[in-house]
Amino acid sequence: MLKKAYLLSALLLSFHISFSQTTFLQIGSEDNHVLDRLETLSGRLSDTLCVGDRPESRRNAVYFLESLTTAPKTGDNSNETGPAVKMSTIDQYNAAQMISESGEWVPDEKGAINSKYPWFNTFYTKQYDLAHVQTNNFFVVVNPVLSGMVMMQHNDPQPAGIPTKLFTNSQGAELRGWIGKKVGFYTSITDNQEQFPYFVYTNVTNPRRQAVPGADYFLLPGIATASTGRYDYMQASGYVNFDAVKNHINVSFGSGKHFLGDGIGSLFLSDYSSNMPFLQLQTRIWHINYECLYLELTPQYDKNLGDGLVAHKFSTIHYLTWNTTKWLNLGFFEAEVFDRPNVYEISYLNPIIFSTAVNRFNGEGDKSILGMSAKAIVAKHLQFYGQLVFNEFRAKDLFSSNGWYGNKWGVQMGGKYFDALGIKNLDLQAEVEAVRPYTYSAKDTLANYTNYNQPLADPLGAGFIKTVGLLKYQPVKNLYVSIKGTYYIQGVDTGNANLGNNIFDPYSTAPEAYGVKMINGPKAHCEIINLNLSYQLRRNMFIDAGGTYRKYANNASIYNNDNSTTGPVSGPLTTTYFYLGLRINTARRDYDFY
Repeated sequence: MLKKAYLLSALLLSFHISFSQTTFLQIGSEDNHVLDRLETLSGRLSDTLCVGDRPESRRNAVYFLESLTTAPKTGDNSNETGPAVKMSTIDQYNAAQMISESGEWVPDEKGAINSKYPWFNTFYTKQYDLAHVQTNNFFVVVNPVLSGMVMMQHNDPQPAGIPTKLFTNSQGAELRGWIGKKVGFYTSITDNQEQFPYFVYTNVTNPRRQAVPGADYFLLPGIATASTGRYDYMQASGYVNFDAVKNHINVSFGSGKHFLGDGIGSLFLSDYSSNMPFLQLQTRIWHINYECLYLELTPQYDKNLGDGLVAHKFSTIHYLTWNTTKWLNLGFFEAEVFDRPNVYEISYLNPIIFSTAVNRFNGEGDKSILGMSAKAIVAKHLQFYGQLVFNEFRAKDLFSSNGWYGNKWGVQMGGKYFDALGIKNLDLQAEVEAVRPYTYSAKDTLANYTNYNQPLADPLGAGFIKTVGLLKYQPVKNLYVSIKGTYYIQGVDTGNANLGNNIFDPYSTAPEAYGVKMINGPKAHCEIINLNLSYQLRRNMFIDAGGTYRKYANNASIYNNDNSTTGPVSGPLTTTYFYLGLRINTARRDYDFY
């Protein structure tokens, strides 16, 4: 109780001294790509933004976008201004749309565009918001969250009883606002019914996983829907937010997702797993961004045992990035995952970096991950980035060829090319990831780097090499074209042998201490390509159309239908599906993550 009292007192004190607040952009929104693109085209890293630490605040996004419209004064004419970034017509349109949607953060707080045709003079008085209320001391926006998608899939071979036509739908609402310009708030809730492509369905039904990607609790298909595999679940997120020190130290408390990194994937923390309760302290001062995340996680469990109270584990994450020059950013990451009987270890509440030393103080029984990152802007069109993580290593074994199983590390390298080949708003990205076996696993099944039966970093877990290529093109204002190709090789655990590819298995059960390769066990090969066209009917209302091709094969013909990640017993699985959907105020649902 004393620990809780101290924490509550600190929060109340922060509320008392707070000055302002903010809310955040959706992690999956195209707005994040716009910010990343414009920062690179500006030729210098922004001290306002940290696009590799998402979600990004609306306040910082608006400040950054407005800073691009006017360059510093030059010459003798004090009125001389000009564009800080040579933006295309489409870039200017995207920036104006983003500023309008977060219009409460322009200087006069009235940046939202009025609607030409409001509904009954009450709804959609502002162009993007179903309900928009703003007074001197109160601001709130309410919007529907809706999506519906139909898919046609074909599998080779096509398993008996698996439908070829799939349906997905979500319905709910979100609201955001502030009170007294000091406390910000956001909440979103949706009810979801979803049928998965077959290769995702086999993973969801896998007795060793039992997880709907990105979700937490879900209802198993009933007898009437068992053959169609329709899953029902609710998604809820929300937070309160305030500044403890105006424009420098920001505090958020709620439930949601986070993403750390500049790549398509992340070896630090991705948004693949479910929402999680969090306390976030974010400090931005000078050229430094420093984030502390305190997370409550759910360890793996067997849903077949029935519903009931689930246990919890916890994590403390520190992520510091520093714009060392106008074009180079360096970062340091650390994470601790620990299990206590529903009690947060007080020693990990220390916001000062290097909690690995605290783990040693506690006896080294917890999961420690260290990492470094880098990002560089070159010639106003190129961006290079990378991540390196260490779970454990011994120098004498790291640089030898003995394959010690304790050398647990991963690396990511990537690059982006904006306005590629001189074509406006054509952006290319390529990325390579490699993660050694047993990385992210722990001594037991509790402290591994997972949440709700899902990895916290890359969805593949460990023991893989993956390459990803992404093309994004916006030829006209409201049309978005993307082509994404993925190829990976991953080892497959055989029988009951723990070869390090499944991060849910404790590394203490590794059969061999030496001779562990990057691809450990029979090799699985997978190639995926997706083409997507999205047309924006009005702000945040999209029609999506596209298709995905996926081929998965294993060299040793190991296809355990229920005990491996994917694949029917009869052999290699090729899946092709096409989709058509409509969504409002939500990101597109992807299935090309493994």
